[in-house]
Amino acid sequence: MVIGDGMADEPLAELDGKTPLEYAATPNMDRIAREGICGMVRTVPAGYEPGSDIANLTILGYDPVLYYTGRGPLEAVSMGVDLAQGDIAYRCNLVTVIAGVMENFSAGHISSAEGAALLASLNEVVPDARLYPGVSYRNLLVVPDGSGAGTTPPHDIVGQEIEHYLPDGGDADLLQRCMESSRVVFGDHAVNRARIARELLPATMIWPWSGGKKPSLPEFDEKYGRRGGMISGVDLLKGIARCAGMEVIQVPGATGYLDTDYEAKAEYAIRALEDIDFVYLHVEAPDEAGHMGSAAEKVRAIECVDGMIGTILRETSAVVAVLPDHPTPVRLRTHTSDPVPFAVLGLGRDGCRKYSEREAAGGSLGLMDACDLLPMIFTAP
Repeated sequence: MVIGDGMADEPLAELDGKTPLEYAATPNMDRIAREGICGMVRTVPAGYEPGSDIANLTILGYDPVLYYTGRGPLEAVSMGVDLAQGDIAYRCNLVTVIAGVMENFSAGHISSAEGAALLASLNEVVPDARLYPGVSYRNLLVVPDGSGAGTTPPHDIVGQEIEHYLPDGGDADLLQRCMESSRVVFGDHAVNRARIARELLPATMIWPWSGGKKPSLPEFDEKYGRRGGMISGVDLLKGIARCAGMEVIQVPGATGYLDTDYEAKAEYAIRALEDIDFVYLHVEAPDEAGHMGSAAEKVRAIECVDGMIGTILRETSAVVAVLPDHPTPVRLRTHTSDPVPFAVLGLGRDGCRKYSEREAAGGSLGLMDACDLLPMIFTAP
């Protein structure tokens, strides 16, 4: 199952009224649609925010109503951070805020080494919380014996004043103190001086969000009777996999960004299928392009995903499915909860001509709930 994170979109004037999926050259995804069966999938249950955490849990068949506790603790599991019973783990972005406005939710995709240096300095002045460096701008903040807080993902408020979206309730006072401390510590930090000298965006503060306690998921192999593996450059997906007892397949060059090594992901997926039954291959790049608001980068990322799928189709006879976890429209630069197009090769044929939002809407699968996808695939002859 190939997840092109955020691939689904809206028709765009700069793409001649087509969506990025319709505009991109995608012969391999089109083959899956043309020779397989298609439909639309609801990946975000009613009442939930359209985050990658919710969507990917649902696609893997784990109902968020029963199992979701927050994004932070899933990333903590991936990072090997041992959470005590009362700990609340928050995803903690390094962001760029200028004149009170969220200018960039990733501090210009700051490097992991730079992020680690900033957090090391901040850890010295926030004794009531623990900070853990992750990959690039994606880090972790843990509050011992925390009570949670209402938070907003920073990628949802790019271009907006942050004062309306600060944490509230529960841990809010502590989180806001940590955020204010980060402003001071980062203000004249050597990392930021060097970034500014290179004409790069500085990381001006931290932004904690989506906190929760450690979840407990049923084991994937017990749930489905099959061994599963995860390929992703993103800690969130690795955390979900570890919580579900799936094998986390580490791929050199998997960055979670536009420069990820697509071909390496394909080769590792093919190799993994020699030993396990199911591979969940996640690619973050289309989502990052959507957050950037770049139609050109999104088309490029989709075409790279398609090339990766081509390698898989040439080298294996496995059932192959493709879908986004959620849309990330270029116009909005954030996620939506609209249904996404799904296609699977190896379970029959329904006559769709191309893999796209409009074509899949007419597929034989109709509109499905994402929790039903893997049961359908695994029970097919």
